[in-house]
Amino acid sequence: MRHFTLLLFIGILLSICSCRTDFETVTSTGELAFSKDTIYLDTVFTNIGSSTYTLKVYNHSKNDINIPTINLGKRLNSKYRMTVDGLTGTQGKEFTNVTLLAKDSLYIFIETTASASDANSTDFLYTDEIQFGGGTNLQKVALVTLIQDAVFLYPQKFTDGTTETLIINDEKTYGFYLDENDPTHGNELNFTNKKPYVVYGYAAVPEGKTVTFDAGARVYFHANSGLIVSKGGSLIINGTASSTEKLEGEVVFEGDRLEYLYDDIPGQWGAIWLQNGTKNNSINHLTLKNATIGLLIENNTTVIPIKNSQFYNCTNYGILAKNAKINGENIVMNSAGQASLACTYGGDYKFTHCTFNNNWNGNSPTSVSVSNFESGANPEVKDLTQATFNNCIIYGSYSNQLTLNKKDGATFEYSFNNCLIKYFGSTTTGLYQVTTDTAHYTNIILNKDPDFYKSSLNNFNIDATSSAFAKGNTLYLISTDINGTTRTLPPDLGAYQNKEFPKKT
Repeated sequence: MRHFTLLLFIGILLSICSCRTDFETVTSTGELAFSKDTIYLDTVFTNIGSSTYTLKVYNHSKNDINIPTINLGKRLNSKYRMTVDGLTGTQGKEFTNVTLLAKDSLYIFIETTASASDANSTDFLYTDEIQFGGGTNLQKVALVTLIQDAVFLYPQKFTDGTTETLIINDEKTYGFYLDENDPTHGNELNFTNKKPYVVYGYAAVPEGKTVTFDAGARVYFHANSGLIVSKGGSLIINGTASSTEKLEGEVVFEGDRLEYLYDDIPGQWGAIWLQNGTKNNSINHLTLKNATIGLLIENNTTVIPIKNSQFYNCTNYGILAKNAKINGENIVMNSAGQASLACTYGGDYKFTHCTFNNNWNGNSPTSVSVSNFESGANPEVKDLTQATFNNCIIYGSYSNQLTLNKKDGATFEYSFNNCLIKYFGSTTTGLYQVTTDTAHYTNIILNKDPDFYKSSLNNFNIDATSSAFAKGNTLYLISTDINGTTRTLPPDLGAYQNKEFPKKT
């Protein structure tokens, strides 16, 4: 036993003596490798911090190396900041004697907060570089960010330390009233295309006032933000057709995260809310995406024309109408957690040449939902005087893309004329007697794939091979499609005139 103990002690001693107590390194000779030679930090608004971007640095040699310096080219004056393997260095700008083991790598995380005045005045790019080492061993990785100037709208902070709020349904909400005589921005009820707008909290249109959005206006909503039009107020969206993918004529509503990773993330902001009793609203060429509820309409007293507009990637609904009146033409909708379009609690609705789709993943959402009731309301049911769909496409990922819910005690009038509908439920009883109930259904194409070009990218164009090609009725013709293209006769179903496009890949 004594011999065993002695051997164990010697073994432990040898193990300790063989461990390295420090790194035997050689100075970097400029042979580092990088995951990227340029880091493009996506567009950010002036003085708003970016997301964090990653650079990986590799040591492919057999030696442990010492990198004498890692720093930003503009040093402490740089608007970028970084961490190197979790270290912050000097203000996140300068690092010295960074060790990188043989065949190993390290991570650098980069962020920026810069203003438009920091950027190049001609292209609005703010640039710098990460420098590794110096002299003949100097290596560089470029940093590039587009800085976008904007008008920032947010609740005021008062001298007593409180912040402006709105009272919504007897509860305080983080928000503010738009001021047509604001001392800084001028008329906040007129959104122009000169600069984008960034909204924090709910921007409210005062009672009896009108908010107008000019063609090309861009509005970016922060998390839990949106627009509220009060009773007696009006919403006017004056977008126009665009000739390029930049949507230069469209009015665009979306979240304020401009990085490409956020392009199709739902629920980044709240809703556009037309409260009880708004009037004289008009929406033309609006593109709205990534909201919780895109457009919420309650008890509007006059018909709202919604034309040539797109609603995408909303957590709950693209449009949720409660006892509303809508005349929709050339509308395209896709991806909503419950329904792309929900016409509830009665109302009066007419949709012509619209494409309703729902590719939401999970919970079996529908494209179009129509009902004449709302649970918990007083009264619970209201008359649905009209829910008419002409020359429309109602399609999506799941089996049943049309939902009709009727309760007794109120009118429920609906009709589908020359529509393509995806519905695999029973069509022999109830509200879905598509082939036999000629009072509610005429010339229906049932469960045929419209063969959209790329619905996953919200591209719902069709060509001459589509089941929707030339199946429309001229009685319901809208002469031009959502892009302003003249429709041929007989017209195609949906919002788009057919065209040839590149072969799908």
